[in-house]
Amino acid sequence: DEVAHTAEAAAMRKYQLRKKMRKGILRKRESDLASVLFPGVSPEVYYPDEEVLMYTDLVNSKKTQVPFEFYDLPGCAIPKMTPSRKRRQRKNLGARLQGLELKPAPYIMKIKEDFACKPMCQINIKPKKVRWMKKLVERQYRIHMTFDGLPVLMRSKELNYAVRGFPIGFKAPPSYTGLPYDEFYLYNHLKFTITYKEEPEAGGVHITGFDVHPVSIQHEIQTAGLAPASEVSTCNAEGADPPVNDPSTYLALRTDDRGNDLTVIYSYEVEWVESDLPWADRWDVYLIGSPDDDIHSFAIINSLMIVLFLTGAIATIMIRTLRKDIAGYNEMQTLEEAQEETGWKLVHGDVFRAPSTQPMLYSVLVGTGAQIGAAFFSTMMCAMVGLINPMKKGQTLTAIILLYVLCGCVAGYVSARIFKFCDAKAWKQNTFLTAAGLPGVLIAIFTVLNVFLHIAGAATAVHFFTLVAIFGLWIAISTPMVFVGSFFGFRAEKFHVPVKTNQIARYIPELPWYATPPVSYLLGGVLPFGSVCIELFFIMSALWLHQIYYMMGFLLAVLLILGATCAEVSVVMTYLQLCAEDHRWWWKSFFNCASAGFYLFLYSLWFLVSRLDLVGVLPVVVYITYMSIISLCFSLFCGSVGVLCSFWFIRSIYGALKVD
Repeated sequence: DEVAHTAEAAAMRKYQLRKKMRKGILRKRESDLASVLFPGVSPEVYYPDEEVLMYTDLVNSKKTQVPFEFYDLPGCAIPKMTPSRKRRQRKNLGARLQGLELKPAPYIMKIKEDFACKPMCQINIKPKKVRWMKKLVERQYRIHMTFDGLPVLMRSKELNYAVRGFPIGFKAPPSYTGLPYDEFYLYNHLKFTITYKEEPEAGGVHITGFDVHPVSIQHEIQTAGLAPASEVSTCNAEGADPPVNDPSTYLALRTDDRGNDLTVIYSYEVEWVESDLPWADRWDVYLIGSPDDDIHSFAIINSLMIVLFLTGAIATIMIRTLRKDIAGYNEMQTLEEAQEETGWKLVHGDVFRAPSTQPMLYSVLVGTGAQIGAAFFSTMMCAMVGLINPMKKGQTLTAIILLYVLCGCVAGYVSARIFKFCDAKAWKQNTFLTAAGLPGVLIAIFTVLNVFLHIAGAATAVHFFTLVAIFGLWIAISTPMVFVGSFFGFRAEKFHVPVKTNQIARYIPELPWYATPPVSYLLGGVLPFGSVCIELFFIMSALWLHQIYYMMGFLLAVLLILGATCAEVSVVMTYLQLCAEDHRWWWKSFFNCASAGFYLFLYSLWFLVSRLDLVGVLPVVVYITYMSIISLCFSLFCGSVGVLCSFWFIRSIYGALKVD
């Protein structure tokens, strides 16, 4: 038993999670998970008889990526907000984009005050709404709430499981009910169990657990309606038994033959249980069963093996082959020897020829990829020093957006330097396309998808004013930052190259199979993707399976390994290409690494088929759309690293040659 409130279960959880109680890779080991997940957060003290509220979260399902708000479901109204109940909830841009808007739940309670079944409201559910509720039950939607920052938990000591949220209802097959069809039942009674720890010094209590046990029960319907003083024989009447899950009293989610409304009474009860569990250990049960840190360590080791392999290949090229080639080329004395030279020196007069195909698009893609890399690296560093808490998803998404916008100067500078090297003059067009290219594409895709989410009534459908705020960030901050970077990029001197470019381009012989696109592209993208594929599984699980991911140290290490892998792959592929006397390396160096995004998209399709059980067309469209955007950004980052490292490599090796 690892999920109960006993001291033995707490000790077992502590042992199971001992490897998780550290920050990142190089940070010190912490004594509890609260210090890792919420550094610097102190517990809130509640006093006896103090009225407290719980807050609603999203109603979501692993079978569909279309969540809803709690108050979209037919149920009791939001409680009246008196001055003592008001609690200001910060709403940031990231939370709005994710549909995370915490609203007070209709369940009111007081600290350490138990009460038995309490009817809240009696409502009539229309037949259309009943059919919709059946669909939600069939797709396994779960209701999520928070109390004192803790997500509501369903746990079973007998079955040794704990899972966040509780289902709307359940479906019973004909073998269970004896009916010729599947029957749906609604959970309309909730039993909350809140554990607390006494704090004599503070004079109050700390909340250490927030559990729920849902019950389906057919309450006695009040013909005159439910009033505050009403007595319901199945709930709060004198001598009434506590509501339990009994097949004979289940509340069927169906209307009668005449299509009348389904009348439902919602109720709840609260039990406060004192516990010896420290406040700092209350998150342990939420992480039981999550992947062990050893798997993350193996992922890092796997990636490091790829890097070491590529480093050996680079060392062979740079130390043995290149030194031998350069020494041989520089020692050629006669004309006959020079005419017999082969390999990469033959293309010295063409290797720095600017790309003849779409230099504008090329510079924009490389600059945008550099911006994505800078923004992601900045986010990881902020998370490592504690400025960003990955457990607060809205805050993290807001930080990513702001850092991406501020890194626009990186995109402008890199794009301008490359565009200037191509001897192009349309600098205004280059700057505008760099500022508007990727954001314009993403906003257009997001807007179209948002229309369909609005039609479906999803909680993640973004309000019009939120889109206006994103557009304002783009216009007011991102674009000026790109122009600033572009200004300094065009003012800087043109890249110096060690050899002159011939007026007439050299003939390119037939290339070996490994240097011919698309084979070279597919070969180049395997290793960058392979270096991140294991960690990618945990990231995808956090994104689409609602698991907790907070390993920012591992993620930073994977990012650095990915950058190193892309750099080394681009150097090896470019060297092999030059040895085949092919001087057109600009676009090839980009796609050799950018093809890793293609493998990422294929991986996402495999994840969709094997790990997700999505139901309906819209959830699949949402998933594929977002994974396409992620794959595109991944491609741009890898391609940008490949181009910049290939350019440095070529300048280095041709700068060591003595060319007449």
